[in-house]
Amino acid sequence: MTLWKPKTLSLFPLRNWFKYRKDFLLVWLLRGLSAIAGIVILLILGFLLREALPVLEEVGITAFFRDDSWNPGEKSYNLVPMIWGTGLTMMGAVLLATPLGIVSALFCHYYAPMPIASLYRRLIELLAGIPSVVYGFWGLVVLVPLINRLHPPGTSLLAGIAVLTLMILPTITLVADASFAKVPPEYLMGAAAMGLSSWGTIWQIVIPSAKSGLFTGVILETGRAIGETMAVLMVCGNVVQTPDSIFDPVRTLTANIALEMAYALDNHRSALFVSGLLLLGVIIVLAIAAELVDREAS
Repeated sequence: MTLWKPKTLSLFPLRNWFKYRKDFLLVWLLRGLSAIAGIVILLILGFLLREALPVLEEVGITAFFRDDSWNPGEKSYNLVPMIWGTGLTMMGAVLLATPLGIVSALFCHYYAPMPIASLYRRLIELLAGIPSVVYGFWGLVVLVPLINRLHPPGTSLLAGIAVLTLMILPTITLVADASFAKVPPEYLMGAAAMGLSSWGTIWQIVIPSAKSGLFTGVILETGRAIGETMAVLMVCGNVVQTPDSIFDPVRTLTANIALEMAYALDNHRSALFVSGLLLLGVIIVLAIAAELVDREAS
C-alpha cells in the first residue's frame, strides 16, 4: 500500500520564466535607449536645418563656395578658406597619428614586456583623458614659440596639426590595441608553424585580420579631429585664408563658430549654423562608412 504524497511545485519553470522576463525587459530597454539616441540625433539635425534655412533661402547654398570672402556684414559668406583650414589640419593630424598609433599598439601587444606594455597603455589612456583646452594651452605657450623661432608668426597650420596629432593619437592607439587583441591565437600559432618571422606574422596575418578595427579607429580619430574646437582655436591663428604653407595661420569651421556665435545676428548667425550642418554631415558620412566596413568584415 502506497501512501499519497502531495505534489511539490517545481521551481525550474518559475526560474525560467523570471530569466526570460529579465531578458525580455533588457532587450526592450536597449531598444528604447537606442531609439532615444536616434531621436536626439534627428532633433539636432532638424534644429540645425531650421536655423540654417533663412540664409540658405536668401543667398543659396552656392554662395558659401563662390562669394569673395567671409564677411557676413557685407553679405559675403565664403566658407572655402575655413573648409581648407579644417581639412588640412585634420588630414595632417590623421596622417601623422595613424602610423604612430598603430606602431604603438604593435609595440604594446607584441614586443614590449608586460610591465612596460601595461604602463604604456595607462599613459595612453591618460593622454585620452586630458581636456582639449590643456592641449591648446600647452601648444600656445610651448609649441607656438618654438615654431615662431623657425618661421613667424608661430600660430599656424603646423601648430594645429601637431596639437591635433597628440589629441587623436590615443584614439587610434587604443582601438588598434583592442583590434590586435581580437586576432585569434590560432592564426599566430599557424604563422609560427609555417616559420614566418615576427614582422611577417604582423604584416601578413595580424594587420589584415584587424583591418576592420583599424579602419574604425581611423574614422573615430578623423571625427575627433574634425570636431575639435578649443585647441585649434588657441594655436592656429584664426585668420580666414587658404594657406600657402604649413606656417600660415588658418581658421577652422569649429573655431569660426566659437569665435563669432556670441555676437552673430540674423543671416550671420544662420550662416554659422550652415557651418555646423556641414560638419554634422561629414560626421554622418564617417559613421556610415564605419558601419559599412564593419558589416563587410563580419
